[in-house]
Amino acid sequence: MAIKDQIMADLKQAMKDKEQDKLRVLRSIKSKLLEREISERKGGEGELSDEQTIEVLMKAAKQRKESIEQFEKGDRNDLADAEKKELEIINSYLPELLSEDEVRDKAKEKIEELGAEDMSDMGQVMGALMQELKGKAEGSVVSKVVKDELS
Repeated sequence: MAIKDQIMADLKQAMKDKEQDKLRVLRSIKSKLLEREISERKGGEGELSDEQTIEVLMKAAKQRKESIEQFEKGDRNDLADAEKKELEIINSYLPELLSEDEVRDKAKEKIEELGAEDMSDMGQVMGALMQELKGKAEGSVVSKVVKDELS
C-alpha cells in the first residue's frame, strides 16, 4: 500500500476512533500532501509518488524537531511534549533512516569517487550524495558527516 493511501486509511480510522491528536496531525499531513500534489501538477492529473510523499513527511518531521528545540529553549515543555507526540506519528510513516555510520560509509565512497580533497569540494559532494540519499537520511546528518570527512 502506498504511504499516502495508508495515511488516508489511518485518517478515517482516527475519525472513527475519535483520536483527536492523531487526527489533527494526519489532517495536517493530508493538507501538505495536497499542496504538494497541486504544485506538482502541470496540466495533467497525477498522484504523488512514495518518494515525494516521503519528502513531504521529512519536511514536516524537520519542522517538528525545530519546534521542539525552540520550545525546550523557551522552557515550554508542555508544547514540546505535544510536538514530540506529533513527530512520533509522522515518523511512523517514514522509512527507517540510515545511521550516521552508514551515511559516513556512503560519504567516503562518494568523496573517493569524486576525488574531493578539502572543504572547497563540499558542495559538489553534498549535491551528489543528497541525490543518492534522498529520503534515506537527514540533510543535517549528511552535512555533518561530509564536513568531518573533508576536514
